[in-house]
Amino acid sequence: MRPDTGEERAPLVAELYEWLGTVVFAVTAVVLAFTFLLRTVGVDGSSMEPTLHHGDRVVITHLMYRPEPGDIVVITQPNSADVPIVKRIIADEGQSVMIDFSAGTVEVDGVVLSEPYIKEPTHLKRDVEFPVTVPPGCVFVMGDNRNRSLDSRDSGVGMIDKRYILGKAVFRFFPFDQIGGLG
Repeated sequence: MRPDTGEERAPLVAELYEWLGTVVFAVTAVVLAFTFLLRTVGVDGSSMEPTLHHGDRVVITHLMYRPEPGDIVVITQPNSADVPIVKRIIADEGQSVMIDFSAGTVEVDGVVLSEPYIKEPTHLKRDVEFPVTVPPGCVFVMGDNRNRSLDSRDSGVGMIDKRYILGKAVFRFFPFDQIGGLG
């Protein structure tokens, strides 16, 4: 039996330190990314169907984000539901919104929107009177499931102050069979 000189253990110890360093770096990078660049949010309810469903998990980004019509956003503004909500921006500050509830169409600045993402035409009227002009610093939002969505058509939600937009939903990572980017 040969005595253990430690020379045989040195490469193993060096390799373990290398692996440990790699794991620590990877964990640190993920924590920093999700702290400063990205967040994850769960979808609660059916107001964004067919685009997003109850229980879906999405990644949102907020670094240097500027809200634009068409974006799917997570909003933390206090509202009648008192929970963060996921909606689509329909109009930006200064724009005029008109909804024809008979025809089910939404107009922004006199132009009927092409909305292939909605579940069905917009027939549900809430307590906001149209047309409305979006005030400075705010956006007008709606769910894609227009007739089952509590959104800017209701004074309980109202216009959304841009300071309460947590970020833009950019990627669905759950359920796994529907992983992909959000347009």
